[in-house]
Amino acid sequence: MAEEEHLIIMDETAIRRALTRIAHEIVEKNKGIDNCIVVGIRTRGIYLARRIAERIKEIEGKPLPVSELDITRYRDDRSKAVLTSDMEAAAGIGDMGALPIDVQDKRIILFDDVLYTGRTIRAAMDALMDCGRPQSIQLAVLVDRGHRELPIRPDFVGKNVPTSKQEQIEVSLTEIDSSDQVIIIHQRGQAG
Repeated sequence: MAEEEHLIIMDETAIRRALTRIAHEIVEKNKGIDNCIVVGIRTRGIYLARRIAERIKEIEGKPLPVSELDITRYRDDRSKAVLTSDMEAAAGIGDMGALPIDVQDKRIILFDDVLYTGRTIRAAMDALMDCGRPQSIQLAVLVDRGHRELPIRPDFVGKNVPTSKQEQIEVSLTEIDSSDQVIIIHQRGQAG
């Protein structure tokens, strides 16, 4: 049986600093926040998006719209049968694929916790495009761990963490996990 080694790579202070830096970078790149919306990918991306919006409000003195995006029905790793039933179920109330904020001609800052293969982001972009035609989509992530399968690159990164495919990155946020930290889990050899 393989043993796991857990290493904290970002604590509460490191996460706070990374988000503050990303907030300043977003304001600088967009020359303010006019016409911008922050969209967080469910689950942890929305909490990070809300934190970024709070920091940007402190910097700019005005609120930034925040919306949540559920990309479940857009994922390419689900069977077509499941996808079809999800789409039918999602047609009713609570369809988070349809954003409550108009994205047409807006600059979208899409936020997720970890960027890995790029498939989650591709699904999120498909969902956004179904809601309208944004002026642009910028990607912000707390952790970029590499191993892209699609040509997707983040505009704003909290921390680059080179990993092997056998390693895992886990993000914990106080809103749902009771603490703020990012850990890397290393698989250690096989026990006989």
